[in-house]
Amino acid sequence: MHYIPQVLFLIISGIAVYLFAKKAIEIRRNILLGKDEDYSDNKQQRIKNMLLLAFGQKKMFRNPLVAFLHLIVYLGFIIINIEVLEIVLDGILGKHRLFVGLLPSPLYKFLINSFEVLAILVITACAIFLIRRNIIKIKRFAHKDLKGWAFSDANYILFTEIVLMSLFLIMNASDTLLQQNGYGHYAENQTGNFIISFYIHPLLNNFSNTTLLSIERVCWWLHIIGIFAFLNYLPYSKHLHILLAFPNAYYARLEPKGEMKNMPSVQNEVLYAMQPELAPADAAPPARFGAKDVFDLSWKNLMDAYSCTECGRCTAACPANMTGKLLSPRAIMMKTRDRLEEVGKNIDKNKSFVDDGKSLLYDYISVEELRACTTCNACVEECPVSISPLEIIIELRRSLIMEDSNAPQEWNSMFSNIENNFAPWKFSPDERDKWTTEV
Repeated sequence: MHYIPQVLFLIISGIAVYLFAKKAIEIRRNILLGKDEDYSDNKQQRIKNMLLLAFGQKKMFRNPLVAFLHLIVYLGFIIINIEVLEIVLDGILGKHRLFVGLLPSPLYKFLINSFEVLAILVITACAIFLIRRNIIKIKRFAHKDLKGWAFSDANYILFTEIVLMSLFLIMNASDTLLQQNGYGHYAENQTGNFIISFYIHPLLNNFSNTTLLSIERVCWWLHIIGIFAFLNYLPYSKHLHILLAFPNAYYARLEPKGEMKNMPSVQNEVLYAMQPELAPADAAPPARFGAKDVFDLSWKNLMDAYSCTECGRCTAACPANMTGKLLSPRAIMMKTRDRLEEVGKNIDKNKSFVDDGKSLLYDYISVEELRACTTCNACVEECPVSISPLEIIIELRRSLIMEDSNAPQEWNSMFSNIENNFAPWKFSPDERDKWTTEV
């Protein structure tokens, strides 16, 4: 009977780790469905980007108050995991407050006090974020992109954070009261009161030791099960960015902002048309111009889709969206992720992808959305984790125009003028500089 809690803990933790690993492998496979692209250059700059953007949250500090609140929640997620390590080891080894015997008493108490201060700050920050979303209703959170699940997702996470931090504090409060009462093994691990949970004691003082034991154990189990549940919720949530922000910032493009990637195959075709003698004998035409589906995008584009925080800063900065056009860079990323997830389920079901008659272009992202983009790069500039909706837009638009010959008449006229007159205007190339001689 003594080993039942340990066995139960091992079973629960094993299931949680297995399910998380299984979903993580699926996400990795989905990302690698994209075309290969080399991001191995300039490792020093990439590490710097990762530290500044993902860990330091550099772009978030354009709004210092929101950045500070976000940093608290972020640190709560990262740092309090040290406390979770003790809980996990206690569960595996059948111990209680294992680190009390391994760490100097002042250091242990300092750590738990720090965690408690952080916990109360996390609760406060999450409450403020809930108010911003649900009562103040900040515009970018009330946008049509976030109807239904996309809106509820953030609320679920914020509520979960509040519950987990509250359980942690109540657990400590009941634990320290049992220590003071000299009850069972709690008397052997004296830690003294902690800085925040001490103020919960008045709510628990009238309970018997048996009741306090039940409260402490229930909070302990709910806390660790909640963390395991949170771990497995992440891959299905926008909060996957907690994990993917680091690799996504590392693999961010280092080219000048706004510089578009040319297609070498297109450049070569133009070169070979003008100078056929340069064409290699085995030159093959490109399989596809631009991207019609997720398979045609790069793996970095697909990682971007999974890394999207859905914060809406990109859409709020988009001039096309400001003027009421259909385009929303946030929606572009969300729709790309939705399509990628659908493709992944198709592969899981059929062992390999079976054509479902759908594509990212047309079925998920419309022509109207793509044409509204001005390629101003504002969405890329605003993203806290270096996501580029613009790259996906450009690739889809290339397919739209070069594969499907689907362009507005004004664009077709410009293309024709460039082809025939080497300029967007409809006059002879010999007269291109005539305006310089006119008074």
